Amino acid sequence: QVQLVESGGGLVQAGGSLRLACAASGRAFSGYAMGWFRQAPGKEREFVAAVRWSGGSTYYADSVKGRFTISRDNAKNTVYLQMNSLKPEDTAVYYCAADRRLFYSGSNYDLGNFGSWGQGTQVTVSS
Repeated sequence: QVQLVESGGGLVQAGGSLRLACAASGRAFSGYAMGWFRQAPGKEREFVAAVRWSGGSTYYADSVKGRFTISRDNAKNTVYLQMNSLKPEDTAVYYCAADRRLFYSGSNYDLGNFGSWGQGTQVTVSS
């Protein structure tokens, strides 16, 4: 099992930027894909972005493509989400998650494939 701790959330005006970080400990980090999900009040948790275990491929929800960038530093056991051009509709609790599958190299990053979750960090974008 891996433990995940997110940081970097906060309040920002529309058009602004935030950088989320997720520090992992416990199970080996580098062999597993990592993802970011978000959940707004009254809505289902949804996929935001994922990065393959090697860091060589990234995947994004259409709603954030071109504005958000996911990256990982396997030496630091950390995954990041750089969020630019933020919109009020990006307001949500953001969760970091670790994939269950070792050395997975496909493109299916549905929520059910992630077995470890952080506690979440609140991102609020004001208009």
